[in-house]
Amino acid sequence: MKLNGSEIFAEVLIEQGVDVLFGYPGGSVLNLYDALYKYSDRITHVMTAHEQGAAHAADGYARATGRTGVVLATSGPGATNLVTGIATAYMDSVPMVAFTGNVGTNLIGRDSFQEVYIAGITMPITKHNYVVRRVEELADVMRSAFRIAQSGRKGPVLVDIPKDVTSAVCEFNPRPRWTPPAPAAPDATQLVRAAELINGAKRPVIYFGGGVASSEAGEELRQLVQKAQIPATYTLMAAAVLGYGEPLNLGLVGMHGCRTSNKAIDEADVVIAIGTRFSDRVALNPESFAKNAAIVQIDIDPSEINKNVRVFHSVVGDVKSVLRALLPMIESGRHDEWIERIHAWQAQDYRPKDDASALKPHQILGAICEKAGPDAVYVTDVGQHQMWAAQYIRHVRPRSFLTSGGLGTMGFGYGAAIGAQMALGRKRPVIMLTGDGSFHMNLNEACTAVSYDLPIITVIFNNQVLGMVRQWQTAFYGRRYSSTDPHRKTDFVALAKAFGADGRRCTNLAEFNEAFDWALQRKGPVWIECVIDKDEKVLPMIPAGGTLDDMMMS
Repeated sequence: MKLNGSEIFAEVLIEQGVDVLFGYPGGSVLNLYDALYKYSDRITHVMTAHEQGAAHAADGYARATGRTGVVLATSGPGATNLVTGIATAYMDSVPMVAFTGNVGTNLIGRDSFQEVYIAGITMPITKHNYVVRRVEELADVMRSAFRIAQSGRKGPVLVDIPKDVTSAVCEFNPRPRWTPPAPAAPDATQLVRAAELINGAKRPVIYFGGGVASSEAGEELRQLVQKAQIPATYTLMAAAVLGYGEPLNLGLVGMHGCRTSNKAIDEADVVIAIGTRFSDRVALNPESFAKNAAIVQIDIDPSEINKNVRVFHSVVGDVKSVLRALLPMIESGRHDEWIERIHAWQAQDYRPKDDASALKPHQILGAICEKAGPDAVYVTDVGQHQMWAAQYIRHVRPRSFLTSGGLGTMGFGYGAAIGAQMALGRKRPVIMLTGDGSFHMNLNEACTAVSYDLPIITVIFNNQVLGMVRQWQTAFYGRRYSSTDPHRKTDFVALAKAFGADGRRCTNLAEFNEAFDWALQRKGPVWIECVIDKDEKVLPMIPAGGTLDDMMMS
């Protein structure tokens, strides 16, 4: 059948299973938006306040579901406004397809109005990108984009579509939706050697990351932990893969991880690193990381092997497939003496003090977990509140903690919360945790939450400073607080109401409990401002480049 490029665009989206996309219209994509109008009974378009918010929404949609998030923006500034969101997805291996309009092919290269070479700009932060020059290429390019986004190590793909391509007509042939093939079987020799090392370990530790979540391998990981009785610790990107109450779950590792997790890595004789890349927030000093251990690394991306930390042995492959093949080779184990030592260390872990007369971050988060229940999805911005959330939320379900790990994008949270709530169909509570610094970055997306009546509860940790940077200035810069106190006078409750939402302000735990109970009963978006002390710190903390011996507990 004969269709124009815009109709082909919509047909391929439907073919690939897309029912929601996020975006913002403009001149170069008017034809695409005209097609979306015609297909509105099959594709829901969510218009955000800003293209960056749309990119984060597509990202949040993908993190919450495992499906590919889709975002659409016009040429020029519309396209460049996607860059931070695309980079955020790239650093955390999130499947996303970003579509941008561009000027007509006859205008490309002439510095035309709102023309940028977005394919060149995004080349370092995408798995692949395309510029479609002919309408006959459009359908197959789109199909390739969805395939690449979900293949191997997942990530974002960009497709740039000139305006004349969206109006040109050609023959369109529908195809079945692409489904990922079964992963290649892992190398048998690599598996056998990995099993030997694990079975022979006296002080083993599993250190796992976001690759386990991406591969949907949580259950296989749990079976390995339980069968071999190996304690496990995780990175920020793997929060909630193992449940909070599981006895061998040691908690967060790295710069703001607990002392026990870091000491277990330090004292282990075998470390099984699964779906993780030894980032500088975990392997702060690569030369001394797991210095007593033989490291076994399991990862889908061969370029990650030996990139940051030298390993003793590796298995390359999809984490779920590798663990399934490995499990029958693993002996049922008991490491009682080792686990007893770990329990002794846990008794010495940092524990903040309660204070009902003020608002303490750990008490805020404890109250949220108790009231929101096990189905809650937590989305964070970046900063102190993000680390407190990682430390104190009692995670129970995979894909329930969405945060910007690799890029550390302030302003990520509200867009991602919108994407998650759209993906989940308002069936689970979505709690957005932010700081006053991060929230000011993209709080304009409140209008999107209001427009679509999304019941997102936003909890603002307001210390009136840029808390994490100020904490570093306190510790390492002689308390020279350069540009970390912006002296803002924002009235968050009044601002929420100005957007059409609602809000409460709290100064102690009783007020917060009452406000959160109220928020859970609301049908639309609400904000809860929590006034906390500017000197609250994220503890423990290992300085960049440091070791366990440098851990700060106060």
